[in-house]
Amino acid sequence: MRLDTLFVNGRFTTLDRDRPYATRLGVLHGRIAGLDEELDGASAGTVVDLGGAPVVPGFNDAHHHLSMRGQRLRELDVRVTSLDELYARVAERAAEFPAGAWIRGGGYDQNKLGGAHPDREALDKAAGGRPVWLQHTSGHMGVASTAAFALMGFPSLEDVPDVPGGFVGRDERGLPTGLLAEQAQDLALRVLRPLAHEEFVEGIALAGRAAAAEGLTSFTEPGVGVGLAGNGRWDVAGFQDAIRRGLLPQRATLMPGSPNLHDVDAEFGLDLGVRSGFGDEWLRIGPVKLFSDGSLIGRTAAMCCDYAGEPGNRGFLQEEAATLRGFILRAHDSGWQIATHAIGDAAVDVVLDAYAEAQARTPRPGARHRIEHCAVTSDAQVARLAELGVIPVPQGRFISEIGDGMLDALGPERARGCYRQRSFLEAGIVLPGSSDCPVVAGAPLLGIHDLVNQLTAGGRPFNPEEALTPEQALRAYTEGSAYAVHEEHLKGTLGRGRLADFAVLSDDLLAVDPATIRDITVIATAVGGRLVHDVR
Repeated sequence: MRLDTLFVNGRFTTLDRDRPYATRLGVLHGRIAGLDEELDGASAGTVVDLGGAPVVPGFNDAHHHLSMRGQRLRELDVRVTSLDELYARVAERAAEFPAGAWIRGGGYDQNKLGGAHPDREALDKAAGGRPVWLQHTSGHMGVASTAAFALMGFPSLEDVPDVPGGFVGRDERGLPTGLLAEQAQDLALRVLRPLAHEEFVEGIALAGRAAAAEGLTSFTEPGVGVGLAGNGRWDVAGFQDAIRRGLLPQRATLMPGSPNLHDVDAEFGLDLGVRSGFGDEWLRIGPVKLFSDGSLIGRTAAMCCDYAGEPGNRGFLQEEAATLRGFILRAHDSGWQIATHAIGDAAVDVVLDAYAEAQARTPRPGARHRIEHCAVTSDAQVARLAELGVIPVPQGRFISEIGDGMLDALGPERARGCYRQRSFLEAGIVLPGSSDCPVVAGAPLLGIHDLVNQLTAGGRPFNPEEALTPEQALRAYTEGSAYAVHEEHLKGTLGRGRLADFAVLSDDLLAVDPATIRDITVIATAVGGRLVHDVR
């Protein structure tokens, strides 16, 4: 047998329970042709000596806004710890731009700024009157300057309207403070989006290179197209062009945002009948993505009880419960896998009720509907997720980067139900691994570290009883994420006939002190047996 590539002298952790370890792996036409003795007598056009390095299946992020990550990398970074520093960064960027040019940035977190969001009038001063849009790290809110409001169509601030499913921050005079949350962001985004096609493709390429250096070989992008998380109607074409031109190293599953689905004859979906599962091993249409509520650290997620220290604030739904139910029933009946953003426990109940009704009305075994984040859940809700076969998609990396803000929002008692992991596994649920990058850092090894160690940036224990073992966390970021989009037959383990996607590491994450997992680096990343990142 003549192979394309033979990788030798590696320590492969395959995650295949029938063959957990190997030292050689052969590749033919992007698939694994065999391991160890299965390769005896084979030759190869290329032989790669891995020098005894540990190797794991390629990391797969089940919820990664790669295109948004690319744009954040192009914008002003405002992940700072004081408002003074934020305004200084805005002023520095403004000095480089001509009058009237947009200053765009992202990544701030009011929990790290003393609880305060940036202010419109302070942005006016820092930017010299230029239009400014700074998006919150969650992506669920942002702040705008006075000039930005004018470009939105509101030269008189008294005319800025309230927006259903969102809110506009206002001062004691009733004038906007600059803060636009949830659906109110559309006031700004309808001016700023869509990006020019080439800019969008360049952002995908930029983020793809960064993710390849982190061992990422597959991802699911939640919310392309028109909608809160997307860019515009040509988003899928942007990913197609990136792949065609060799600019995107990873395999992509794209979730169309819910506003993109519409009546198509007697069905409900995308034109030509395209729905979940359409595509190939490089680019596929995945679940439809819809929003039920908002952000936990932004305190807009729909909760059953008041946020800590904010009597009367329980967040809110972005759509009426009846509207969410109607969409879910129609999408389910039309064959879609559904992924609903629900962070608060009240929102989780609304979504579970709709999923249960959809399955009762039109049974679809193996639909694998999802709840993105599924952040605050009771024991009863965990049991119901398992009963309905619903996949929760929580984010481990939230624990260290924004965990302090989440603990403060919930208080100590309710925090015990926040971002569960072990509870899901013990209930028999398949757990995917994900980051929600660029809300937080996207490196899978950082996510695995937090799933295992459960410590916030401030050193507080987050949810120690929910900690995973290193192997459980690794399986989440490989097998679990593949299962979440019906691809476990192709990805997640290393074995004959499966995609030749893997990451070569500087150390064995299953053997090191768990407190040092975050210090492991990715030496090389292979997708289809081709090295897309290599620092050996």
